[in-house]
Amino acid sequence: MTKLSVRRDFLKTTAAVGVGYFVGGALDLRGQERSANEQLNVASFGVGGKGGSDSANAATFGNVVAICDVDRNTLDGKGKSKGFEKAEKFTDYRELLAKYGKNIDIATISTPDHMHGPITLAAMRLGISCYTQKPLTRTIYEARKLAQVAKETGVCTQMGNQGTALDSSREAIAQIQSGVLGTLQAVYAWSNRPVWAQGPGRRMTMEKFSAQAKKDDAENADKIIAKKKEEIAKSLERVDWPNWLGVAPPREFWPGLYHTFQHRGWWDFGSGALGDMACHQLTVPFASCELRDPISVVAKSTGHDFDSFPASSIIKFEFPETKNRPAIPFWWYDRKGNKPPMEVFTKHGIEKVADSGVLIVGEKGAFYSSDDYCGVYSLHGVDKAKVDFEKAENKGNNDLNNMYELFRAKRAGDPMIAKSNFINRAGPLTETILLGNLAVWAAAKGGDAGAMGEWGEKVEWDAKDLKVTNLSDLKTPKVADLIKPNYAEGHKLD
Repeated sequence: MTKLSVRRDFLKTTAAVGVGYFVGGALDLRGQERSANEQLNVASFGVGGKGGSDSANAATFGNVVAICDVDRNTLDGKGKSKGFEKAEKFTDYRELLAKYGKNIDIATISTPDHMHGPITLAAMRLGISCYTQKPLTRTIYEARKLAQVAKETGVCTQMGNQGTALDSSREAIAQIQSGVLGTLQAVYAWSNRPVWAQGPGRRMTMEKFSAQAKKDDAENADKIIAKKKEEIAKSLERVDWPNWLGVAPPREFWPGLYHTFQHRGWWDFGSGALGDMACHQLTVPFASCELRDPISVVAKSTGHDFDSFPASSIIKFEFPETKNRPAIPFWWYDRKGNKPPMEVFTKHGIEKVADSGVLIVGEKGAFYSSDDYCGVYSLHGVDKAKVDFEKAENKGNNDLNNMYELFRAKRAGDPMIAKSNFINRAGPLTETILLGNLAVWAAAKGGDAGAMGEWGEKVEWDAKDLKVTNLSDLKTPKVADLIKPNYAEGHKLD
């Protein structure tokens, strides 16, 4: 089946039933090379926040034909910027793909986390190469699925963890792979995130708001409630809430609670601080320490309500022995000030610890980075080895370099040019990271007054089959539901 026929089938299906999906067979697009002088057509999904720079970076190297965003103000603003004047605007990704799918070469997907999977899958099944922001997906199964579909279709892919395109991080990977630290013993990462709201009891509805207003100010409650309803109606004039929800379960819109940026703190829409930042911070440890296929994970947290992520958590992953290293743990800490014990650092001569960073410990010494992307690092107790590594093609900064690598791959018809491709890097990396959220889910009970609680239930994991092997022993409900999502009608997962 040709790429064009797949797209035509997609359009027929969409026109017939009003939804944008197609389950395609295996495609081989690697031979469809593009000349260096030929413009690649781009569609951008999500053009505010990080999507603003992602779409602008893509416009640097390609011709933007269509843009999609559920916020009409954001959409109109982007449409007036240089390089986007001729782009047609949509609030529904399915409508964009139905109209322009046959003409798009590359898509950027920079939406809230829960929409990364459905939009990227729909685009790849049309033969479109994809630049998808981190975290690649909200759930483990989606990460596995994106890697599978990327392999089946042969499209080029890249995740937006731009530290992958830093020469310093590539050098760091080569240093650790050289064995300079000796036998690896442990990996640590800590983050000053979340910088958005997280914690239990945050959901608001009109019913809840009205009850509180009547309790607080009975005399003026009707006016307060009417004013809030007016505010919501005005917000919904610009926000396409059904398409913002997309594949997620229905819930009531509330101004500022989910859109914009606050999606990360909700289980239905985001993946917490872990999903947000570990895709950056683990770029070096994942590649150099073989942090694939963990066998168990356990966490403690400040508490959550199975709706909003906890304000803070600590997670321990266990990885089995490989031919290159013994079994090792990986420790994750989130919230500013929540870090590994100080003695972990001082034993290697590190006295001042950054708010976010990475530490890799070996028998001979340690690797320390005080940068979210491992762009700055130092070795402690050992000297640097002489190593070779492939440098990124410099287009001005690592964000541009990471985007350009996808365009290079597409022009050459070689998906492996993109270092953070879904198959070898982004998919497996995201699977590893998101497993941690199963443990956070199972550590819902926090301590008193917002303190860290005790360790929750350990989740034992079969990475090959994406299964919790001790599920019947767990008392926490719905742990397995976090592995594979149920998409709302009108969207296609499998």
